[in-house]
Amino acid sequence: MEKSEKQHTFYVLECKDGSYYAGYTNDLVKRVKVHNEGKGAKYTRAKRPVICIYSELYKTKQEAMQAEYAFKQLTRIQKINYMGANK
Repeated sequence: MEKSEKQHTFYVLECKDGSYYAGYTNDLVKRVKVHNEGKGAKYTRAKRPVICIYSELYKTKQEAMQAEYAFKQLTRIQKINYMGANK
């Protein structure tokens, strides 16, 4: 994949305590690794290890970030339903 062909990914991590963390990245494998090294989001630092339980690809960064924002507005039950319905 060329540099200009970035994959814009909305992703959901499950933390050690069972909570969810949603984010955006253009390199999912690297981003999950960074979270598990304690260098990612402040939220995930004390909740490691994390595992990626869901992701969606988008054509643009804006679309992926809009999906992340919309997901964060949902209740936990709605988040679980969303991930189950979109597998």
